[in-house]
Amino acid sequence: MRSMTGYAYCDSIVHNTDISCELKSYNSRFFDLTINVPQSMAQLEPFLRKFLTRHIIRGKVDFYLRIKKTYENQAITPNISLARSYYRSVSEIARSLGMEDQVSLDLILRQEGILQMDRTFNADQWQQDLQPILDLIIEHFNRTRIEEGKALKADMQKMLTTLSQAIEEIETNAAQMEAIFSATLKKRFAELLEHEPDEQRVMQEIAVLLVKYTINEEIIRAKAHINALQKEITENETPGRKIDFLCQEINREVNTIGSKNQLTAIGQAVIAAKDALENIREQAHNVE
Repeated sequence: MRSMTGYAYCDSIVHNTDISCELKSYNSRFFDLTINVPQSMAQLEPFLRKFLTRHIIRGKVDFYLRIKKTYENQAITPNISLARSYYRSVSEIARSLGMEDQVSLDLILRQEGILQMDRTFNADQWQQDLQPILDLIIEHFNRTRIEEGKALKADMQKMLTTLSQAIEEIETNAAQMEAIFSATLKKRFAELLEHEPDEQRVMQEIAVLLVKYTINEEIIRAKAHINALQKEITENETPGRKIDFLCQEINREVNTIGSKNQLTAIGQAVIAAKDALENIREQAHNVE
């Protein structure tokens, strides 16, 4: 089991360029990936997206590839014709505004395209050299998620034990609830009728009402869902969505039991079960 929250950072040098890679993720219902790379490396985005999608299933994921420093001597070429065009245009604006200040060289040099760097980007080579770096960062990233996942799993196991005990308490008292329900009906029949009621008729009416109010089926389904939930938590590496679904199913059965309940002990067990379910569902929102 892995948490959706994770973080990893790595520095390296690729092609005489000092780079950093950062990967972080947060809770999210779906997989939402954002990749941030320098404009000059935009060709790497499909490669990075494919790699990260293969290793991460769910969560809000942000990946950053940054250039910290380059050690190559890059050839820089001035665009003289573009600089002249900028100068003429800026000078014309200045004259139209009645400004006599001379257009500075600094202003012209800050315009886009005036100084052009001759840099040939070999995407295939970069992909090959980035692969071991990405493997390392995903290893560190998963390590943080697994460690947090252990804590989430332990807490869910604890809540699952509480949930199982609550259902066992309900099952223990279910027969008593039916007995009380039957006795109450017999007493009311006797009070409403002047003479002793027909025993067969009373039993027929009780049987019909018990079919409506018995909780045996709900208990059986709840226990089956709990067993499935235990299996998901124990065996599935990415159980987040399945846990949430099973909790909804168990909650439906517990709500039905609560609506039929006639005993204080069962009412208390229903409250304990719902509280445990809510805690498990809350933790499931943090699980991949």
